[in-house]
Amino acid sequence: MNSYQSAIRGGHVWFQIRASVEKVSSQGDNLDVLIALNSETAEIHAPFVSKGGVIIFDKDKVKFNTSLAPEGVKVLAMPLGDLARKFDKNPIMQNTVALGATIFLLDLNFDIFSQVLADIFGKKKQAVIDANTKAASSGLDFAKQSYPQLEVKLTLPSNPRPKLLMTGNQAIGLGAVMAGCKFYAAYPMTPASGILHWMAAHAASQKVVVKQAEDELAVINMGIGAAHAGVRSMVGTSGGGFSLMVEALGLAGMTETPIVIIESQRAGPSTGLPTKTEQGDLNMMTGASQGDFPRIVLSPLTVEDAYYATIEAFNLAERFQCPVIVASDLLLSEHLETVDELSSNVIIDRGELITTAPTEEYKRFKLTETGISPRAIPGTPGTIYVAASDEHQENGVVVSDVLSGIPKYVKVREQQMEKRMKKMDLARNELSAPKIYGDPAAELTLVCWGSTFGVALEASEELTRNGITTNVYAIRNVMPFKSDQVEATLKSAKKVLDVECNYSAQMARWIRAETGFEIKDKFVKYDGEPIYVFEIVNRAKKLMVG
Repeated sequence: MNSYQSAIRGGHVWFQIRASVEKVSSQGDNLDVLIALNSETAEIHAPFVSKGGVIIFDKDKVKFNTSLAPEGVKVLAMPLGDLARKFDKNPIMQNTVALGATIFLLDLNFDIFSQVLADIFGKKKQAVIDANTKAASSGLDFAKQSYPQLEVKLTLPSNPRPKLLMTGNQAIGLGAVMAGCKFYAAYPMTPASGILHWMAAHAASQKVVVKQAEDELAVINMGIGAAHAGVRSMVGTSGGGFSLMVEALGLAGMTETPIVIIESQRAGPSTGLPTKTEQGDLNMMTGASQGDFPRIVLSPLTVEDAYYATIEAFNLAERFQCPVIVASDLLLSEHLETVDELSSNVIIDRGELITTAPTEEYKRFKLTETGISPRAIPGTPGTIYVAASDEHQENGVVVSDVLSGIPKYVKVREQQMEKRMKKMDLARNELSAPKIYGDPAAELTLVCWGSTFGVALEASEELTRNGITTNVYAIRNVMPFKSDQVEATLKSAKKVLDVECNYSAQMARWIRAETGFEIKDKFVKYDGEPIYVFEIVNRAKKLMVG
């Protein structure tokens, strides 16, 4: 988990890493090793170091009151800067020295670490790689001579299978390319900017047109234009940028243009906390723009799921000819996670797409049983039609308000509205229902959506080990909603606790609106930091045992 500030002057910045032979689902709670490169870090994070752990800091630079270290925690005051300067005048390599010491303390393989350094600095001169390797080695030797190894061990498999290490944004970008995306537009906005970086870096090799526009109004209109012209199109932003996209979102709904929108949430409103996480935009994603029109909202649960959800979003957008919104957030978008394997066997479904001249009059918005009309890419023979933002007849000719009082055209409005909304019923039947993870008969059910899935899953496992059998009910497909299935599942649950990163428990409100079921007990967090396992565990214990 990478925590950084938006201020140019910096502020408190830190990076938390968790590893295990088994899959880990969250950044974890306490620390075993704290490397403090300044006094602030030492003071803020020292209380979270577990018994048997260690705090490493520069004895000359960092002023740390060792009494702040919890009982049973070792304090390692090392000459990090002095050791680093032996290999480079710039003391920046003190973190490499500290990592070398950590390699010894955790009894890890230094040769593997050396290979990692070579990978990281591979594009630089060999002297840079050598200097970092020597700096790390000096840290290892110093620790070896001065301190015993920790009891905490990370036993690695003897022949580990290589895994992908990626962020949610990278998974979204890769999923888009695999799905055949050929146009991506964005205005840089944290935490969605990583998608723009990834797409731009791979644009040439993957033959994708990538545009950084002047604002999000231009972004989505470019995306709609590209989609109308026939290419698979995606745009990305955060809540503030999505607000600017709202009017054009309605245009995509009226013209039934397939477009994928990535909405990576951060703490709001307005600029809010630009580099902090939150799930506060659900209401906007499900209700944005004036009037009723079909839209689909997906909220991937993991980095791996972000890859598959993006691919699915393109197929859904073209199959149902509507906007599809993929709801991410800073935690999902920017944290790094190992992924075992991603399938390259991608099915591309372009829906009702005419590729040859029709034998009868082409009606772009033809009334059909499913609500899905035949779509044609401009230039297809015999398929000229009007694509306007006004209400229209089957051939696209507008009705607008000039003809609205004439009974014949009133009927047209009703028919077109009903035709469009039929697609939601079909999509609802095709989308999968939420899953229960754990014992279906558990005493407690944790309801979550999006990135809170991982921490909820881990909390459920810890609660179960502590005698409170717990499962997780994860909402991944938000709109259209599987109301019947969700209502039945929650009504059969013994006790329900909603877990969300927002103030008003927006998913709980959405569930109540769609099913009538009210989740009375909630754990919500809205300080910009992600939810931790211990927070859910404590709230659940209070709910279950008082």
